[in-house]
Order: sequence, then structure tokens, then C-alpha cells
Amino acid sequence: MTLTRADLGVWLINLDRDQSRMAAMQSQLDAMGLPYTRFVGIDGKACAEQLARRADAEAYARNMGSPILPGKMGCYASHVTVWETFLASDKDVALILEDDVVFHDDFLQALDIALAHSDRWDTLRFNCIRAKLPVSQGKLGTYTLNAYIGPFTGNAAYLIHRSVAERLLPNLWPQTRAFDHELNRFFRHDFRQFGLEPFPSHVDDGGDSSITGTGFALVKKPHWTKRLPHYRLKAANYVRRFMWLLRNGHLTAKRGD
Repeated sequence: MTLTRADLGVWLINLDRDQSRMAAMQSQLDAMGLPYTRFVGIDGKACAEQLARRADAEAYARNMGSPILPGKMGCYASHVTVWETFLASDKDVALILEDDVVFHDDFLQALDIALAHSDRWDTLRFNCIRAKLPVSQGKLGTYTLNAYIGPFTGNAAYLIHRSVAERLLPNLWPQTRAFDHELNRFFRHDFRQFGLEPFPSHVDDGGDSSITGTGFALVKKPHWTKRLPHYRLKAANYVRRFMWLLRNGHLTAKRGD
């Protein structure tokens, strides 16, 4: 399927208190001429009690190796709710943005190429926090479409098809992980999660995260001995990602357009 920007809806997640971030994003998006809808982010601190009822704190700590934070719950709920908003629209594909993205000069070029080859991916990230052990799925123009055996995290700028959001949404509650880690279990949800490299954007929060605090000050990890279940799970997930990619033919080198 070939899509264009006419088929695209763009949603920008932004907390009301993060006005300077909103201003920076608006300036960039306006300069690109890319229409968007601001989604008021769900404030994890203000909604902590309500969100906690939709999370499994014990499972989260076991899976992530650290206690769940209100900001993590708010971020998770924001992305899920944006998906719901997307499905209520008439758009075939969504570009979902967080408010700390820095767009490179080639972002629109990368976006158009991705849309033109929308049959090659189910979700597609335009930047990352981590992207380990990439496996080429071929070329899209001057870009490489990659799958990843290792952790592929960060949800600051990604595309998702309507059909994928429809299928995954019923399986996203209760929250047992950070949102990007949940999507990194593509082997469980059975979808193609790829990245477009070189990434046409990056993230810059100035070291002051609305989720983890300044310099990750809010993240409190227990002693490594208590994190052993988390380490075992991380190792097992390498195997699960490898096996899913192998079964679905994504470990064989491909040539693209």
C-alpha cells in the first residue's frame, strides 16, 4: 500500500506545564508545514491513583528492574489514549510525537519515503533511545529499514498503521512495562517494529525529563541481586526477538528499492 501525507494524522503529546517544549515543537512543525493536533498529555502525578488501578506494580518492578513511577504511568496512558484518538479519526496511519524531538533537515523526506513504502512496516520509529543489533530489511531510498534483535526503545517519533493499533489496543492493559518496552515485545504482539536509519530526528530533553526527573533522579533501582529476575527476562527477550525475526523471515539480508 502506498500512502501520502493526506492519509496521515499527526498527534503531539504535550503536558500543559511543558509550555517551552510546546513552543519549540510548534516552531519546528510550522517550519516544516506539517499539520498536527496537540494531545494534552496525561499527568501521571495528578492521576496517579486512577492510573495505578490500571497497572500491575509488582509485574512492572519485575519486568523493568525498578518501581513504577507516576510519570511512566502517565506516558503509557498518553500513548494508549492517542491511539484511541487516532482510531476515532479517518486517518490510515498516525505519526505520534513526544515534545522533545529535534527534527533533522531530511525528516519530511524520510516521512514521505516511509509512507510510500507503508507495506514494509507495521510501526516505524524515526529516532531511538537504544537500537541494538540492527538487521537490515533492505533500503528505502537512501535509508535502511532495520529490525532489531536487541532492545529498541524510545517512542518520541513513530508511525503506526490503523490496523496495528486496532489489534494491539485490547492487549495493552494492565500496564506491566514502560510503553516502549511493551512495544518491544513485538514477538508477543506479532507485528513488524522497524526503524529507519540514519534516523531523521533525535531526542533532546535537556537532561530534565518530565518522567524520570533531572538526571534520572527519580529512578530508584534496588540492589542488583534483587534485579536478577529482570536480567533473566532481558536475556530471554533477546532470544524471543531473534526467534520471531527468524520465523518471519527477517534475518535474511534483503535488497530494497
